[in-house]
Amino acid sequence: MDSIKSITLYHLMIKGEKFIGIKFAPDRLIQSLVKGLPNPKWSHRYNMAYIPHNKANLGIIFNTFKGVVYINYNRFLTNRAIKRSNTVVDVAWLRNRKPIPGHRFCPEEYLLKLELKRYARSTVKTYVHCFEMFLNHYKTKEPNSLNESDVRAFLQTLINKNASNSYLNQTINAIKFYYEVVLGMPNRLYAIERPRKERKLPTVISKEEVLSMIAHTNNIKHRCIVQLLYSSGLRRSELLNLKPQDIDGQRMLIHIKNAKGNKDRLTLLSKTALTDLRKYYVMHRPKTYLFEGRKGTKYSGESVLSIVRAAARKAHIRTRVTPHVLRHSFATHLLESGADLRQIQVLLGHGSSKTTEIYTHVATNTFKCIKNPLD
Repeated sequence: MDSIKSITLYHLMIKGEKFIGIKFAPDRLIQSLVKGLPNPKWSHRYNMAYIPHNKANLGIIFNTFKGVVYINYNRFLTNRAIKRSNTVVDVAWLRNRKPIPGHRFCPEEYLLKLELKRYARSTVKTYVHCFEMFLNHYKTKEPNSLNESDVRAFLQTLINKNASNSYLNQTINAIKFYYEVVLGMPNRLYAIERPRKERKLPTVISKEEVLSMIAHTNNIKHRCIVQLLYSSGLRRSELLNLKPQDIDGQRMLIHIKNAKGNKDRLTLLSKTALTDLRKYYVMHRPKTYLFEGRKGTKYSGESVLSIVRAAARKAHIRTRVTPHVLRHSFATHLLESGADLRQIQVLLGHGSSKTTEIYTHVATNTFKCIKNPLD
């Protein structure tokens, strides 16, 4: 069976002019169709054909290849929104920062695009921080005049400072966002090399250690927080966004809304945790969020981290325990008790099964069935 013929469209900026890039695998039919397009040329640098960028030519491409060759617009339609919810993204705090002598802030159009794309607050902070580092590395140059060599030189300074691979990738994403999304000229960074992804095993603690942590919490509120992080596999942000009505005591489920990737899901509710949650609710009567600060505002992420660390310290656990370690432990313990990987993937809200498969590398039942050659 023949494979499906396809082309991928790209934005190209060559000598200050915009073009539509057309990338495809060697194929006589596609080559002949491309030759019939208005004024086609070939770029050896980007290894693709290109024609002038205008609305008419985009229509010609569609009519030329329609029904014959699949057209991939994913790289071309860079300005589509990434979230469809009504999430409000607050970047006013970035706009209202006091000027710092000698420091260049993010341009307004960059902040505006982050608003329109509805990125999470943590992503906004990371992108702005990384892009402002890049801007201030080249204080005397306009960002539009910088090229791939300048980006590589900047990344090299981060490498010399022992920046992690994930930090380098975040920085590349922040810079690419400016050229690809804000300026609409993504080919500026096509050839930038990304560092290889680090594959680290998740940190996991034993069930006994988790129970010891719960026993060493200061009060009912702290105990419920540790219990939910572990027994439901929650991310810290998911815990903080929980509302009382998200706890379904009849079906023994927790409804998580607008989680990572703007996805809703259901996860498990522990009977033990539900008993303590009912005691907590009677004592504290939270109004909006399940866990609130003294003034009725959403509980802070720093407070949750402090609670987890304090409980681990009192339980004399040597491993550095964070809320995410409890989530890793939840998944690993489920796998060890015979739960299916697909079920765990759904409970954790992973988009890909490959993400969930990492827990097979730390589950003890993976190794128990193997006889040690020394024995």
